[in-house]
Amino acid sequence: MVQVLAKTLDTTILNDVHVDKTSVEAQIDKILLRYPVHEANNYKRWLIKAVTLIDLTTLSGDDTRSNVTRLCVKAANPLPFKEEKEKIRTAAVCVYPNRVGDAHDAIKKMGLTKEIQVASVATGFPSGQYPLHTRLPEIKYAIDMGATEIDVVLDRSLVLMGKWDTLYKEVLQMKEACGNAHLKVILGVGELATYENVYSASMVAMLAGADFIKTSTGKEAVNATLPVGLVMCRAIRNFYQMTSIKVGLKPAGGIKTSRDAVNWLVLVYTELGPEWLTPQLFRIGASSLLDVLEKDIKKLC
Repeated sequence: MVQVLAKTLDTTILNDVHVDKTSVEAQIDKILLRYPVHEANNYKRWLIKAVTLIDLTTLSGDDTRSNVTRLCVKAANPLPFKEEKEKIRTAAVCVYPNRVGDAHDAIKKMGLTKEIQVASVATGFPSGQYPLHTRLPEIKYAIDMGATEIDVVLDRSLVLMGKWDTLYKEVLQMKEACGNAHLKVILGVGELATYENVYSASMVAMLAGADFIKTSTGKEAVNATLPVGLVMCRAIRNFYQMTSIKVGLKPAGGIKTSRDAVNWLVLVYTELGPEWLTPQLFRIGASSLLDVLEKDIKKLC
């Protein structure tokens, strides 16, 4: 379904938003207890699924063409010891705008442009504290260099000050600048202060056309946590019930172990359903996680 975007935000949607912090955290415990994943073969399948949902990321100040190329080669063959009928790839690679051309060239050279997406952060990553007229050109530049997905970052100050209409209009312009590229909106949940702000920011981003909502830049002190993920899942579910439009979820930052990854998959499976566990609707933003998954999968083979 094609989403028709309104020019102004209907702020009544944000009225009476209340999230019970204690209840949210208790529900996470219940979900993980209700759907345990322990048996070896089943656990291995969940780990392999996690690999296919990774946005393999490098966002360092010393990134070069050579290490971005290595990243792309790893994305193309994340489990080199494993022979499968259908080749396993990560969902995407994610880099800074200046490195998008390098990633695009590497993936094109391997003939994998339809299998591995090229994502770029943009719009003043990671803080978002730059004028909008300087942030929007980053989107166009990244797309011109070959990006198919854009991970934009919100100006969190607009959330903290309750300037929802301004936030909505900024995301609308980001959506327009993306054209056919997918728009992932980074909320920066660790800097939003309350679960209510996380829920409201999620709704505003989706109403403005986000294809994904993403927890974090990975640079905040607090990044992707399961309680925040539950709040975002509930926002996605409510938005789907309102509009019949499915929006994806991308946790990023702090997902370090295989169990962390599986817990996120279980959360999404239980809250949104198995149809969300595809690269079209769920990603995990990570840099070191793939090496951990590879090691643990190898142990189970």
